[in-house]
Amino acid sequence: MSSVTSAWGVAPREHAEGAITKGIEQYTSMAPSGLYLGLAVACMGTSALLHMAGRKHDALFIGQWVPSILIMGLYNKLVKVEGSD
Repeated sequence: MSSVTSAWGVAPREHAEGAITKGIEQYTSMAPSGLYLGLAVACMGTSALLHMAGRKHDALFIGQWVPSILIMGLYNKLVKVEGSD
């Protein structure tokens, strides 16, 4: 066992990514990072407008997309900066 892992940890490069994951990362890494931030801000604005229009359920539905989009953007940025297997 590597000195950088605990009894429960996984050493870097101990397990490779699957072909599907590599394909997804290759495709999504082409998208600019600002795209994800722009989508998240657009969803926040759309949610606010829907809420003001009295469509509260629709506003909540669209508003719940924001964290997921930001997490996808973070993952995209990590793949670009750190690379993948």
